[in-house]
Parts: sequence; structure tokens; C-alpha cells
Amino acid sequence: MCRKISVRGVTIGEGRPKICIPLAGRSLEELLRQAAAAQALGGDLYEWRMDCFDSLTELSAAGRALRAALPDAPLLFTFRTAAEGGQKPLGQADYLALCRETAEAGYCDLIDLELFTLGEMLPEITALAGAKGVFTIVSSHDFEKTPPEAEMFSRLQRMQAQGADIAKLAVMPQSPEDVLALLAATLRAKRDLGCLAITMAMGAMGVVSRISGELFGSVVTFGAGEQSSAPGQLPAGQLREILEALSYSSQ
Repeated sequence: MCRKISVRGVTIGEGRPKICIPLAGRSLEELLRQAAAAQALGGDLYEWRMDCFDSLTELSAAGRALRAALPDAPLLFTFRTAAEGGQKPLGQADYLALCRETAEAGYCDLIDLELFTLGEMLPEITALAGAKGVFTIVSSHDFEKTPPEAEMFSRLQRMQAQGADIAKLAVMPQSPEDVLALLAATLRAKRDLGCLAITMAMGAMGVVSRISGELFGSVVTFGAGEQSSAPGQLPAGQLREILEALSYSSQ
């Protein structure tokens, strides 16, 4: 059985997938405005896409301001590198330093750590985050294709082995079979590994993967607030209606 984690009263891994609304403001003013709008939509948790912020030297101050604006909400801090579809390039050393600083800062509940960017340094950062009471989402993104099912399962297994609280995999399908492969790898991870996972096939073809997590084992799904952060995200309000209609845990 998959375990659960509780973050500020939100239990991830129980019931329907939890809705995470991304915040991608370029300035502090825009970030806080997006946070207020997203909170009105009733997300379960909120992701700050730090790579969208214009000033890298002001990330810490912005993080504290965001925490103050959403004092009771679970916050996921993500710097998505350009190599994995983000807005800014960042070398391994700088990315490692940023992850360390964010994990130690005291204002985030969860942090996204890229599997391939951190490489052999990943276990150090998952351990550091755990010691600080920060949950880790270890992620891998492929915006061009969908790896074979066995490779996707292997990545999820590797993430778990290196200390991830939640393993995350996002891929780009080229066919319906690719979506099925992603869902099969997710279900296998749920049954064979007992791990918490977030998986999605991106783009219009993969929308079904964003709404079927309760059945296949993806515990969080991303819904757009003012703007989406990846191809195929549904508006958060519409996503909630669909998830509640499909949920079998409440029936």
C-alpha cells in the first residue's frame, strides 16, 4: 500500500489527486497577485515556479513574502531548469546551491529536485531537506517523447531509492500507446514500489493522465490558475469538477 504524507493539513496519497496551482509571476507584485487569485480557486497546494521570476538575487525575499501571503497553504518551490523545460538555464553547481538554500530557508513545505540535474548529489539534498522537515519531489521531464514503460518505471524506482518522498515523471506522448505506457508505469510503481508518484503525459493527448490519478496512482495533478506552466494543464476549477465526478473514494 502506498504511504501518505501530510502537509499543513493536506494529506497527499489519500482520496482524489490533490490539485496544485502553479504561480509563475515575473515580479513580486505579479507573484502575490497570482497567489491571491489561485487561493480563491481553492487549490490544495501551490507551486512557485522560481525560474519564472525575473531576479534570481531576490528569490529568498520573494519566498518569504509568498509564505506570508499564503501562511496556511502547502507551498512547493520549484526551479525548473531550461534543460527540463524551464525558463532559465542553471548549471549543476548553481542549481545545487539554490536547492540547498531553499531547503534550509524555512518557508517551503516541499521542494522539487531534478533527478538528472543533481545527479550523484541528489541523496545529499533529499537528506538535507528531510532533516529540515521539507518533503522532496524528485522529478524528470521529457518534452519531446515518451520513454519505454520499463525506463519510466526504472526512473520512478531510482527516485524513490535516492530519497524522494514523491517521484515525479512528465513525458510527451506521440501516440495513445505512449499514454497507456505512462499509466502502466504509474500503476506498477504504486503496486510494486508502494511509492507516492506524480505522473503526467503532457499536451492534449495526455489530458486523461491528469484526471485519472486516483485509479492509477498519481497523487497530485496540476491545474492552471491565471496561466499554465506546462502543455495540457486544465483550468483548476474545471479540473476540480472532473476529479470530484470521477472520484470513487467518496462514493
